[in-house]
Amino acid sequence: MFASVLVAGAATGSLPGPDRKSSPDAARSAAPAGHHQDVAQAAEEAMADGKSPMEAAERAVSRSGDRWGAVYSRGEYEEFEEALDGEYTGVGLWARRERDGRIEVTKVRAGSPAAGAGIRAGDLVRSVDGADVDGRPVTEVVSLLRGDAKDAAAGTAVTLGLERGTRAWTETLRRARLSTDSVTVRRLTDRITVIKIDSFTKGSGGAVRAAVRQAPAGAGIVLDLRGNSGGLVTEAVTAASAFLDGGLVATYDVDGEQQVLHADPGGDTTRPLVALVDGGTMSAAELLTGALQDRGRAVVVGSRTFGKGSVQMPSRLPDGSVAELTVGHYRTPSGRGVDGKGITPDLEADEQVVERAETVLSGLGPE
Repeated sequence: MFASVLVAGAATGSLPGPDRKSSPDAARSAAPAGHHQDVAQAAEEAMADGKSPMEAAERAVSRSGDRWGAVYSRGEYEEFEEALDGEYTGVGLWARRERDGRIEVTKVRAGSPAAGAGIRAGDLVRSVDGADVDGRPVTEVVSLLRGDAKDAAAGTAVTLGLERGTRAWTETLRRARLSTDSVTVRRLTDRITVIKIDSFTKGSGGAVRAAVRQAPAGAGIVLDLRGNSGGLVTEAVTAASAFLDGGLVATYDVDGEQQVLHADPGGDTTRPLVALVDGGTMSAAELLTGALQDRGRAVVVGSRTFGKGSVQMPSRLPDGSVAELTVGHYRTPSGRGVDGKGITPDLEADEQVVERAETVLSGLGPE
């Protein structure tokens, strides 16, 4: 499932250097001392005592209170990076942890094992292979869903305990090899093109730029970021570059030191643009939304975004596992913090959102 990575992607939106796919070894040198050193020391002490470095690191992360901190086995991290490259093995679910600790399905990929089983957005995942997942960090749920390295192959089985309203049931699914297809384009009318970005995987930013170039001259764009839980921040910046002629996209701090992200020059700055968001719009998708809103480039329509504006960096542990820990927070061009707050749309709408966007675009077009 892309939950096995997009749930993780929802919990990352990392910004460590030129690409989220930087190796943990390379990223480690840029990581701040305190938080990473505490976790690394716990792992090293466990290794010296003949215990599991990964388990020690997980305990250290849990004690730290880092909401988005996570520890991955070597295989899990490789699969995560593979998914960011556009392919993954799973059952086709997106999910998130609600404030009460329950794991809610936010989206189901068409044609996936989950879709074939009738699972749909809003369903709750209560257990995985008999293990209760309520209250667990999303990353732990992800690990259970994927299984260990030998059990995560296509065709292997995973049993989910599910709940929908008053109905509770179990469903055994067979994992499959899936592609992310993170950017889809459709023509709403002759004058409106809808570009839907499900996640920011490798190449998604370029796909957005190509879609904008290929849209009919003068046609408005609906940029649909609903349910987008993040991914590669560099791809979000590339997507911003489709609509901006250079300039600031976001700033972020790493252990108190400010860094800056800029759009490339040459984007289309005149085409009418509406961005659609909701409570599932997270991380890198919020970064893109904030840039377009602050710079007056798009009218944002929908409901308040999730509010995940923290920055993570990975570091390699002695046994090859990877700790990914929060090191700072990003801000929109106007200096707004997003973490825990989200982004408020210019026009709030919970229903008929696309129709609202169409109305807004009709008012943004040329006289």
